Amino acid sequence: MKTFHAKKTDFTRDWVLIDAKDMSLGRLASQVAARLRGKHRPIYTPGVDCGDFVVIVNADKIVLTGQKHDNKMYYWHTGYPGGIKSLSYGQLLEDTPDKMVWLAVKRMLPRNKLRKKYLGKLKVYAGTEHPHLAQQPKVIKLTK
Repeated sequence: MKTFHAKKTDFTRDWVLIDAKDMSLGRLASQVAARLRGKHRPIYTPGVDCGDFVVIVNADKIVLTGQKHDNKMYYWHTGYPGGIKSLSYGQLLEDTPDKMVWLAVKRMLPRNKLRKKYLGKLKVYAGTEHPHLAQQPKVIKLTK
């Protein structure tokens, strides 16, 4: 019996809509990352991008449990000496909630050449409006 490897012609990509209202950031990010990779399909192949397009709305209504709103920090470096910058997750949620969700999903994806393709299929919006109505995304419920 030969090992099955999916090809681009073996599946069709769906558009799914996820409402992030009252969802935990980590649980949402892990389930979205699995959906972007295509791990929900029976023909999942690790080296092939066989995931769906994911549209996330209401990113500004996401929930951070415990004291993460004040204590958890997001760090990045500018590339200059002494150029470490930081923001608390509470500030990031107030300023750019779509970026916070995007970063959480990005960090749950594998660090390989497919990561950029996966992130290109992720669309995150702070409110309920999104410009992807023509694709007729299916609304799915994720576990909280």
